[in-house]
Amino acid sequence: MREPLRVLIADDELLARKRLSRLLAALPDVSVCGEAVDGDSVLAAVRAGGVDVVLLDIHMPGLSGLDAMALLPVGGPHVIFCTAHAEHAVNAFEHGAVDYVLKPVEAARLQKALERARARLPASPPTSAPTSAPAARAKNVTAPPQASGGSGPAFARLPIPTRQGLVLVSPDAISHASLEDELVTVFTTQGDFLTDFTLNELADKLPAEHFHRVHRRALLNLSHVTRLEPLETGGYLARTARGHSVEVSRQSARELRRMLGLRKGAEDEG
Repeated sequence: MREPLRVLIADDELLARKRLSRLLAALPDVSVCGEAVDGDSVLAAVRAGGVDVVLLDIHMPGLSGLDAMALLPVGGPHVIFCTAHAEHAVNAFEHGAVDYVLKPVEAARLQKALERARARLPASPPTSAPTSAPAARAKNVTAPPQASGGSGPAFARLPIPTRQGLVLVSPDAISHASLEDELVTVFTTQGDFLTDFTLNELADKLPAEHFHRVHRRALLNLSHVTRLEPLETGGYLARTARGHSVEVSRQSARELRRMLGLRKGAEDEG
């Protein structure tokens, strides 16, 4: 018996979700692991884990299906678009979609698309004893994010809403983010962008191995730091490759010294 294919249904229309759920229930070796009504909830479900395939609509509130697909983590679930809009098919396949199924979705066509997705899965995925869908979802709940960065898989690009539209930025291009006058600015090699994200939300979305909460008002990508200048407070002033300065608190300075294997300073003894 094959491992069940874990499918996430993503559509803002209730009737469409019900139809897909009904069709999937009739197929062998397939289980519905959840439902999403917009792009943000798709990304949240994928971060929680336990998703092999996403049945994704094109037009949804907020992020479109194509936007959401672009933000899935490398090695994340395969995407099958289920939509009434044929004109986006070429773009979808160019971005790596497994299949593009037009509504109204028929059982035979859906099964064919799912088999295509299954064929792209690793030949020998980790196996475990069969569990119910609720138990599987509970098993895949992630731990709370660490203060130094996200605990889930990092997305290929971070969406930053601006007046000109949604800017997709690679985490590698982000040097730091700072809080000034209750507004967070993300500093990147593509420019600087105001965002509605809090620093905690950004820390959760970005890879923990590079991004560190070095101050209550700053998040720093150590890959962009060229110099650490000591301060009388026991902290540092971090200089980035673009010439920005980011204050590092005394406590964070201690953590950085441990990470970098530096000799303890007098302030570390207190």
